[in-house]
Order: sequence, then C-alpha cells, then structure tokens
Amino acid sequence: MTAQSATPWLAAALLVLAALLMLRRPLGRLLRLVWRSSVGLAVLALFQQLGGFLGISLGVNLVNALVLGALGVPGFALLLILQWALRG
Repeated sequence: MTAQSATPWLAAALLVLAALLMLRRPLGRLLRLVWRSSVGLAVLALFQQLGGFLGISLGVNLVNALVLGALGVPGFALLLILQWALRG
C-alpha cells in the first residue's frame, strides 16, 4: 500500500475520531438513557406481573419505558397518576 492510497483512509479515520470526540457527551447521555429505559422496561414488566394483585396496570411499551428512563421513580409515579386520572 502506498502513501497516496492510504491518505484517504487516514483522513477518514481522523474525521471519525474528531466526530467521536465532539459527540462524546451527547453519545454518553444517549447511552445512559438507553440503559435506564431498558431497566425501566424491566420494571414495567415486573410491575405488570405484580400489579394484577393490586388491581393496577401499566402498559409495557417504549413510551412508558422512556418516561421511566428519563424521570426515574417520579416518572413511575407520574405514569400511575396519569393512568388513574384518565381511567376515572
């Protein structure tokens, strides 16, 4: 491989590296939201099983998981209050 043919690959690698350095914080936040939303989805699935005994149910879907991922425990309370308010 000559230096002339390796130059575009080197330039592309440097551009990718620069983009990753600039987007480090937003990508980290996005990955954290994805992780927290997946945990929220697991909590919703567990609550779906236990909520039958209490007579309370929340849908196990992506929107509810994103609310739990973004807001945490207050988001869970918000979903319960919304479900209660919209039911009656």
